[in-house]
Amino acid sequence: MDNDTTVFLLLEFSKIWELRIIYGMIFLFLYLLTLAGNFLIISAVALDSRLHTPMYFFLTNLALQDIGSVSVIIPKAVFNSVMNIRHISYSECVTQVLLFVFFVDSDISLLTVMAYDRYVAICNPLQYEMIMNRKVCTEMVGSVWIASFLIAVLNTMGTFISRFCSNIINQFYCEIPPLLKIACSDLYVIEIGVVVFNFTLAVGCFAFIIVTYIQIFIAVSKIPSVQRRKKAFSTCFPHLTVFSLFLFTASFAYLRMPSDTPSYFDFIITIMYSIVPPMLNPLIYSMRNKDINIAFSRLFGLRIFILLGKGRSRHMED
Repeated sequence: MDNDTTVFLLLEFSKIWELRIIYGMIFLFLYLLTLAGNFLIISAVALDSRLHTPMYFFLTNLALQDIGSVSVIIPKAVFNSVMNIRHISYSECVTQVLLFVFFVDSDISLLTVMAYDRYVAICNPLQYEMIMNRKVCTEMVGSVWIASFLIAVLNTMGTFISRFCSNIINQFYCEIPPLLKIACSDLYVIEIGVVVFNFTLAVGCFAFIIVTYIQIFIAVSKIPSVQRRKKAFSTCFPHLTVFSLFLFTASFAYLRMPSDTPSYFDFIITIMYSIVPPMLNPLIYSMRNKDINIAFSRLFGLRIFILLGKGRSRHMED
């Protein structure tokens, strides 16, 4: 097929209208939940000056990346499900792959940077402010965005450099493994090499995080105060949980051979690494984080105070 005029057909959710509406509502609910949670994190950090620290600076960028990754795939999926549309143009598919890989790689890199930040904060607290100063943090985040974009460009070029023998993608968005499945040129080997390279980088990041947390746990175990130990562990376990869930589900999705026919198992695995982590990140990072919870209460308390103030002024006017 001529790639310039190719129109891909995505996974059909159902032939039954009622089921398509249900699928669309579920996706919309997950999307709105993800947006709400991550925007709350961004708002809390932006409005509370006490959260203007490297840890929450990285967390804000993670929230932005999570919003970006779900926004690339879910709105299109909701529209397709409700309107019973399967097609996506070649240019839209390229854009979707580029942006999704960009945001996903940014997540992996930033989670690795966050592990290093926790390591310095717990194992070398006296020099933390000097090591993790504003300039260093900005350079780290800038490097994450730039490197992730270059890797995304490499993945996208490797995926679409070959022609396709079919236009049927057995997934609800343009995902690399199903696209490689329908490639009919030997050039797809290039993208397989890129995928293996990405997997190696992800495993390297995971190994770095594991080694880092081993050092952190050793240092924390030596802290005499039980309360300080709990606080240190509460900032580490959520981070490790999020990264582990993302890495294992994404690795399974990308390294296994996609099936020739649509599979609910492939569908669920894709949701587990593309939608669930961005949705759970705000919950996991705020659930046991006292500073974030206080910022949330102040944020909502301020809004309630403003509403009450308006109500009182209207009452006096009446």
